[in-house]
Amino acid sequence: MDRGRRKFILGGTALAAAASLPLLRPEPMGQGGHDDYFAGVSRALHSAGISGPTMVVDLRRLKANAGVLSRHLQGHYDYRIVAKSLPALGLLETVAKQTGTQRIMVFHLPFLQQLAQSQPEADILLGKPFPIAAAESFYKSLPSSGFDPASQLQWLIDSPRRLQQYAELANGLGQRLRINIELDVGLHRGGIGDAQSLTKMLNIIQGESQLQLSGFMGYDAHAAKMPGILGGPEKAIDRGLDIYSQRLAQARQLLGEHFPENPTLNGAGSPTYQLYKGRAGRAPCNELAAGSCLVKPLDFDIPTLEDHVAAAFIASPVLKKLPHTQIPGLEGMTTVMRWLNPNRAQTYFVSGGYWKARPESPKGLSINPIYGRSTNQEMLNASSKVTLAEDDWVFFRPTQSESVFLQFGDIAVYDQGEIVERWPVFSNT
Repeated sequence: MDRGRRKFILGGTALAAAASLPLLRPEPMGQGGHDDYFAGVSRALHSAGISGPTMVVDLRRLKANAGVLSRHLQGHYDYRIVAKSLPALGLLETVAKQTGTQRIMVFHLPFLQQLAQSQPEADILLGKPFPIAAAESFYKSLPSSGFDPASQLQWLIDSPRRLQQYAELANGLGQRLRINIELDVGLHRGGIGDAQSLTKMLNIIQGESQLQLSGFMGYDAHAAKMPGILGGPEKAIDRGLDIYSQRLAQARQLLGEHFPENPTLNGAGSPTYQLYKGRAGRAPCNELAAGSCLVKPLDFDIPTLEDHVAAAFIASPVLKKLPHTQIPGLEGMTTVMRWLNPNRAQTYFVSGGYWKARPESPKGLSINPIYGRSTNQEMLNASSKVTLAEDDWVFFRPTQSESVFLQFGDIAVYDQGEIVERWPVFSNT
């Protein structure tokens, strides 16, 4: 190929690429400021004198989600509140009242200690195995509330080795321990996965006078996102229930008359609890656990929770507004970058940031992938269609609730245009 022809072809390619650039540019997003809902929350925050990053929970939406959950359970299953997903006493008390339960699932030693003290009537099941040192710590400082661990607390145990540790603790304390055995029903994150291990654990319990089998727990969050090529959620749930039923039958046969009269047979989780609705006749479980679905973080926008609504948002004030977006060292590219992506036209810096969350309102805000993240002053970009000023609120939707809720101090409780309460979160130390 001669040089002239090569230059012609290359030049034509460059022109074609340049001509296609407008087609690759994203459309400017945004429609002004907040919609009516978030405008109302904004006014409430200002009226309450709140000035920094705050977790906001909508009380009416929280109660509505609790009502949805209760209707799905239809009295076929008892309900156990997952404390790690609702880590504030106000949240737990509100949900307990709405659903009529005193059953709580706990995942952290500090939460266990606080709840045993503040909720002396609670029925507590651990949601994960505790290291033996954590169990020892609990018994060294028992609550003064009247909470009775021997009848109100179930330790989740996932292996013969850990069970033997708890047997030694029980004997050393002279304290009866109720044991709930974790089953692997398909998530493969630990728990008993074979008949031989279960037999070994049941034999240990039978041989120890201070141990008492209280039931089983099988968590199946994987089922909600099982792709259709692998059978989908329905098939995954059925496989898990078959495993659960087999382990339960094995325990009944081995223990005979020593099998507990009223066992706690716990299952599900927020992603899967609705899949149990039509399985009350065949599911071995008598109670279901859930928590996140009541505030519905972003990660729970899944088909099995379509009738739940988002009830928790992070609110952060705008500290700075800039009519352009500049990247250090690339200042000369400001105009080009704005042309390539009109959604980088404006810059807002908010108080705090780098949370497990995404911008929710006003629509059209986004994180700049080049500038970098900040826990002190997060940069957000927007097109010229977005209208915000300094001191206006930006709302983020958390992707999860459990760890995120603990980062903001007291929760601001929003109800019908006002901040009506502030709920302290649990201490995690």
